[in-house]
Amino acid sequence: MNRTELGSKTAKGGFENEKAICKKFNVWKKDKESQQWLKIMGYNIKKLDSVKAIQVPTRIKKSDLSKFGVSEEEYEQFVRFKKADAQIRIIIKIGNILKIENLSLKKANSDTDYNQIDKRTVDFYQEMWRFDNEITLWLKLFTGEIIPKSQKKLIGKIKPKDKRRLFLTEMPEVIQKKIIQFFKENKILVVSDIIKGRGGLSAGWMLVTKLNKQEKTTTWTLKNINTVMNFFGSDDVEISPRGSLHIGKITMQRKGGTPDPTKLQFKIKPCQLFNLGE
Repeated sequence: MNRTELGSKTAKGGFENEKAICKKFNVWKKDKESQQWLKIMGYNIKKLDSVKAIQVPTRIKKSDLSKFGVSEEEYEQFVRFKKADAQIRIIIKIGNILKIENLSLKKANSDTDYNQIDKRTVDFYQEMWRFDNEITLWLKLFTGEIIPKSQKKLIGKIKPKDKRRLFLTEMPEVIQKKIIQFFKENKILVVSDIIKGRGGLSAGWMLVTKLNKQEKTTTWTLKNINTVMNFFGSDDVEISPRGSLHIGKITMQRKGGTPDPTKLQFKIKPCQLFNLGE
């Protein structure tokens, strides 16, 4: 692995949002950080003719498909599998060759902060990953989409500590084992879908930034998405002491709060990437 891929770097100024990062890529000839990012991606700066970065919106109109290189045939898949994520598309021209890089952006306030990487309804995840109706029912009890008191026959003598939902630790042991087994057997698919995504706009890179307002600096690290998936997907699948699910270094929990309190969400600590490889 090239040394430029290891660890993190700190730069002067703030560029934690996608608009600021697009601006840096678009002035790449004189911008030190964007040149480093392009080198990490494997490009020889001296051979580049042009670089253009555009912010990818959460929702793309059909009339804008060509701008993002998404065909009409791919549109339905894109709508279904696009992650609610800050993302940048980088268009690189080298002579007659056009290269496309999709970059996922994660902002972190501290080394301990979690960052939501995906959230959807249980039914949506069932359609994506094909777990059975029994797991669907218990995951809906987990998120509170189905209230425990409505399933008295099913939950029997279980007394939920939160009347709005069940924790995984409160479920019958056979159900806990079944949920763990499903995510163990399908970990590669799950990790890929929630970190990389699917289709023409799936992420190829992850850029993590942390702004220090007092010092007016930004610490950053840029990693290939396969490295990111391998890192966060490592470690076992297990139920946490708090009754959520750990899939490697990824936490699956009830969304809670507003909006969408009864959706499933997946979270990571993006700052963990800062020391990867050092």
